[in-house]
Amino acid sequence: MSTSRLTLIYDQECPVCNNYVQMVRIRESIGELELINARDGGELVEEITAKGIDLDQGMVLIVDDVMYCNSDTIHALALISSPSGLLNKFNFWVFKNKKRAHVIYPVLRFFRSVLLMLLGKKKLNNLEHS
Repeated sequence: MSTSRLTLIYDQECPVCNNYVQMVRIRESIGELELINARDGGELVEEITAKGIDLDQGMVLIVDDVMYCNSDTIHALALISSPSGLLNKFNFWVFKNKKRAHVIYPVLRFFRSVLLMLLGKKKLNNLEHS
């Protein structure tokens, strides 16, 4: 069985995003997850920006050549994560349902924005820099 090429682009300076990414464990049979800090820029961030994807709206997961954004990202991560550990089980239970992920995600994004503001962190504003 071949493994997939997995890349996650996210805001490493957001404590919630960073902790979430550190918590999620991808099943070894799926592949190894490469993490990219969106604030570092680079070719993938430029490609995402060119597609009109706002990284302030959420993370982007690329599985082989398929790109998942926002609530689809956490839904996909839930489906490919390992069932080991209480937090991964909870993540799977909450986000395995695509509709549930779609409803919950804007709430999480709102609290992320508030947290970044309270911490004095600037938004990524990747679309404004294109």
